[in-house]
Amino acid sequence: MAQKTRELVKNIADELIQLLNKAYADELIAYFYYKTAAMVVKGIHAKTVADQLEEIANEELEHSEELAERIIQLGGEPLDDWDAITKNANYPKIDLPEDRSDHIGILKAVHVAEQGAIEVYDSLIKFLQSSPQRDPITLHLARHIMGEEMHHEEEVETLLGL
Repeated sequence: MAQKTRELVKNIADELIQLLNKAYADELIAYFYYKTAAMVVKGIHAKTVADQLEEIANEELEHSEELAERIIQLGGEPLDDWDAITKNANYPKIDLPEDRSDHIGILKAVHVAEQGAIEVYDSLIKFLQSSPQRDPITLHLARHIMGEEMHHEEEVETLLGL
């Protein structure tokens, strides 16, 4: 970690890296479930749902990469073991319906996951804003990802007719 970066976050670095790793784990898990759901969804609406899930999955993977990069910049290491990822995640499981033609059930599960992600980034932003140590880079990243998660929520709600 660079000298000035260390100075900016010295009192919160460990906790911040832990929070970022939890969000990183969430993003990897979301990618896994969304990508899988996009591949297995069946039925008359499968193409529409699969296309949307594929797009969101790719953005979740991008989020995980952005978080991993920031973790490294802060002097940490992103989680590198699937057991550690599921253990540290805020949301270790997304409950997809067994009936792969239940596109409404799949979308409802994704909707709940997106709302959870919004809460995670809201908490991270509040942590950063309340800290006596300022980290404008991580704050910007959290706001950016939260905005995309809000957009995902809106896209899923549109498909659900909400």
